[in-house]
Amino acid sequence: MSTTDTDDGTVLLNERTGRYWQLNNTGAQVLRRLLGGQEPAGIAAELANRYSITPEQAERDVAAVIERLRGSELVIS
Repeated sequence: MSTTDTDDGTVLLNERTGRYWQLNNTGAQVLRRLLGGQEPAGIAAELANRYSITPEQAERDVAAVIERLRGSELVIS
């Protein structure tokens, strides 16, 4: 996977398939933290604090980003 930051988030390239994917700024933050070894629960807590949303909403949002990455075969686990 290759990544490039843009004004609106991050563009990902699946080097095996040649397909591109775009993440908005929040999705890009989630990806960077995952790649840095942070756990989803910790990422969700940060997002809840930063954006004044409920912890449950932040957990759903982080899970949705992870599921999209898995579905696009950009991450395996």
